[in-house]
Amino acid sequence: MIKLNILEMKSFLGAVNDCTGRVQMLCPDGKKVNINRDRIMQNSLWERYRQNKNCLRLVLEIPNPRDYMNIVSYYIGDC
Repeated sequence: MIKLNILEMKSFLGAVNDCTGRVQMLCPDGKKVNINRDRIMQNSLWERYRQNKNCLRLVLEIPNPRDYMNIVSYYIGDC
């Protein structure tokens, strides 16, 4: 599990969509939602990002180690 503060949504979603497996977002109610290549969920994230003044805090679960490293590498490069 990884906690991220997303400051650049476009590149974050690009990294997510490059993943081969699931990228699950932990919702406040405890549900896990796969956001990888899910345009409806990604549009919802964009809306939350804009409402929060271009910042969004997410908790992700990424089961595939290669995908996990892809997201971590994105995040390190974004900061």
